Amino acid sequence: EMDQVVPWTALLALIEPHYPKLGLPGRQPYPLATMLRIHFLQQWYALSDPAMEEALYDTAVMRRFAQLGGLDTVPDETTILNFRRLLEQRGLAAKMLAKVNAHLSRKGLSLRSGTIVDATIIAAPSSTKNKDGQRDPAMHQTKKGNQWHFGMKAHIGVDAESGLVHTVVGTAANVADVTQTAEVLHGEEKTVYLDAGYTGVEKREELKDRDIDWQVATKRSKLKAIPKESKLGPLLRRLESVKASIRAKVEHPFHIVKNLFSHRKVRYRGLKKNTAQLHILFALANLVIAKRQLLALHSQGAS
Repeated sequence: EMDQVVPWTALLALIEPHYPKLGLPGRQPYPLATMLRIHFLQQWYALSDPAMEEALYDTAVMRRFAQLGGLDTVPDETTILNFRRLLEQRGLAAKMLAKVNAHLSRKGLSLRSGTIVDATIIAAPSSTKNKDGQRDPAMHQTKKGNQWHFGMKAHIGVDAESGLVHTVVGTAANVADVTQTAEVLHGEEKTVYLDAGYTGVEKREELKDRDIDWQVATKRSKLKAIPKESKLGPLLRRLESVKASIRAKVEHPFHIVKNLFSHRKVRYRGLKKNTAQLHILFALANLVIAKRQLLALHSQGAS
């Protein structure tokens, strides 16, 4: 199914100018299409570079998807690592998300005038039992509820109608969600939906001049403070229920990345590498969200 819905041509054209060319002196590179397919397999199955190499040896279905002829053509873990680094160093991950969204837009799943903004914590190893003897300095701890978390945050902007992710920003976990609001907007929103953690967003200096209808969830303490005999209470609770039903769409891409793709912990050290991976994970999550419509369009084209 993913073979049919991934916009291979557009993504390969994006990477091709940066990829080693065939015919040059030295070791000949693997076909670009093969390396991109292997990279996506890594994201879907949460595999490290060595585990990806091993999986290609063990699983015939993966070799077929990667368009590998046999066991003697499987790339080693260093080759897989070098391809990932190419995407990171050339800044291609964020562009791949943009390419996927452009493809979805052409298919009729374009972004509308509303955005849902939210963030989630991605855990990082807190152990100091490594060669540096310290935790990743780019990661930090933050308190959520009564529990402390160490890692980073994925801040995303999601289209309020389609549920597709249009913007991804990675920060340390201790960065306040509201500070990244301007960064995750695409600039054409008329309405933005946020949870109560973003209270006061409209007063931020970088957002004062935006003509946006800010739909921020009311804090539970304020709702509880409304007298029971007040007629305003039921009305406000219904309004909050409507806003919550819209904001619920932001949980779908988080669910896909964390549960379907099993990305609950960062794989690398540093924000740059992990943010690059998040761009690709959410690009692939968008394809999962739109998969049913894309497969229907594909079958219509085939017939």
